Amino acid sequence: MVSTVAKSKVNTDRNWHSFIDGKAEKGTTERQLFNPADGSPLCKVSEADSKMVEKAIKSARKAFDEGPWPKMTAYDRAKVLFAIADKIDEHSEELAELESLNQGKPLREAQYDISDAANCFRYYAGLITKPNGQHVPVPANSETTVVREPIGVCGQIVPWNFPLLMACWKFAPALGAGNTIVLKPSEYTPLSTIRLVELMYECGLPAGVLNIVLGDGKTAGAPLAESKLVDKVAFTGSVRTGKIIAQAALGNLKKVTLELGGKSPMIVFPDMDIDTAVDYALFAIYCNAGQVCSAGSRFVVHESIHDKFVAKMTERAKKIKVGPGNDPETEMGPLVSTQQLKTVTDYIEIAKKEGAKIAYGGNVLTGGKYGQGYYVEPTLFVDVKPDMRIVQEEVFGPVAVVQKFKTEEEALELANGTDFGLAGAVFTNDLALAHRVVKALRCGITWVNGYHFTYNEVPWGGYRQSGWGRELGTFGLDAYTEVKQINVNLDKGPIGWFEK
Repeated sequence: MVSTVAKSKVNTDRNWHSFIDGKAEKGTTERQLFNPADGSPLCKVSEADSKMVEKAIKSARKAFDEGPWPKMTAYDRAKVLFAIADKIDEHSEELAELESLNQGKPLREAQYDISDAANCFRYYAGLITKPNGQHVPVPANSETTVVREPIGVCGQIVPWNFPLLMACWKFAPALGAGNTIVLKPSEYTPLSTIRLVELMYECGLPAGVLNIVLGDGKTAGAPLAESKLVDKVAFTGSVRTGKIIAQAALGNLKKVTLELGGKSPMIVFPDMDIDTAVDYALFAIYCNAGQVCSAGSRFVVHESIHDKFVAKMTERAKKIKVGPGNDPETEMGPLVSTQQLKTVTDYIEIAKKEGAKIAYGGNVLTGGKYGQGYYVEPTLFVDVKPDMRIVQEEVFGPVAVVQKFKTEEEALELANGTDFGLAGAVFTNDLALAHRVVKALRCGITWVNGYHFTYNEVPWGGYRQSGWGRELGTFGLDAYTEVKQINVNLDKGPIGWFEK
């Protein structure tokens, strides 16, 4: 059957600007964006300079200090969040296509992301109207309560792998708590987020509550981390950039949330159905072309099934349909940019020089339907050693390694043997074994006999160099609040501490 590539229904030939104080604002420079699927020019966006970023920060500051949003009841804010969720659903087809065109992912993945983004707003719209705080008995005649209040102005910086969804993970709890926002999307993938902000303002957000500034990290991101008018910065991205942001935030000791990288293991024991394990392994690493912070990039496999696992992985990987995101038959799309293509291919060459063996893949795909797009084959390395860079460092592409183990203890040593601690999984039919291993994994997100399941209702984040703090769930809302104790003295008269 010949696949039919869908024609675009969205107009990218329009003005793509920053959004400050409730309206679009043209930047001072232009950036050409390219379609990852074929390398062709996609559109131009105007980017902010440092003065525009400062204007956006001041707009958010004024909206928080003087505007109605923080003073609104939780019920009134919830109405806006529910309206945003409905608006996302109403424009889901448009947003998904923008996401696919700009980022490269298959349309079916983009559609899932958009649906999840709407559900994120609904979750926090419901959560903020539920009972919270504490009434605390204290050793005095006092009515003492603990309440949570919005932090203030929140600088948010999101990556290019899930542009709209990562923005919503930050927008929904921050707005629900009553904060105001300045967000910087990735300079490579701003389109769906720009369109989302336009739609959000149609839902009744007061001017200045939500601002978006376009540009690179140096021009638009650094001022958010450094500004003393910003009370919190939330960042999703690389460890290197996360450390820079943490240092910059020391200026006014602003609150910091960092969701960083991973080198996540998937441990496979010999009692597990190998076809099921392989099926999840493919999903773990080749979904979104491996451009996922929690990607299962290390398969820790028992020696008795190692060869069979590799053979089945290779057989299945060969059948993955790689192509443009708007082709309905595509199962894995391109990488996001020429820069990321170089990063991934450099890691493949480094691995080969260090002695790792390619079981499958490793090639750049060009010509034909690939055009000048940024495609790499699904790639699998074997015969790796724990100290190899391909084992220790995050590639952020469709590249995985297989590590062999003999005992449960060795499996855990290998699984925990990196500086990261974002995610991990164990595949076994032994319930006691599964619980032991999951408990011993040094990471924040774990699965048993599954991978990549993500829920708005539970916290997302990692141990060690995978970041600080958590997003999603009640933890995600707490991260956008300050804690205050209120003591009301019920005794009448003076305290009498000093003699008259």
